[in-house]
Amino acid sequence: METQPYLLEALRLAIEAGSRGEVPVGAVLVHEGKIVGRGSNSREAMQDPLGHAEMEAIRGASQALGSWRLVDCDLYVTLEPCPMCLAACQQARVRKVVYGAKDEKGGAICLGFGVHDHPKLNHRFEVIYSPMAECSKVLKDFFSTLRNRSS
Repeated sequence: METQPYLLEALRLAIEAGSRGEVPVGAVLVHEGKIVGRGSNSREAMQDPLGHAEMEAIRGASQALGSWRLVDCDLYVTLEPCPMCLAACQQARVRKVVYGAKDEKGGAICLGFGVHDHPKLNHRFEVIYSPMAECSKVLKDFFSTLRNRSS
């Protein structure tokens, strides 16, 4: 299955989040080729530390499918998931996670939190880095603008 269209939809959601003053991260959850959950960061607006794009997409997909078990679903997200979000994917039984930009300071994979493939866990899943320059650019531009405003 081609990752590009799903990452592009996640990127659209990320750009929307950035326009609202949120860190521009977007995510979509796909089941049988159809997007069943969408999310973008909402931590600032909701003042909720759980307001990550992945969490919103997982919640939306669970509601749409009527189950917390998302065994036949794939998550596409613009930024490498943090440890909390990767653990949520494990708990939701997501089949695969694909991300478009690395997060060297907060990403679960870069930091070595292998909850997706730990041999003692009851559910393991594939995580794929599928570099998409636009995902990184949106984040770099957002933080550059923030730094310029505070100067």
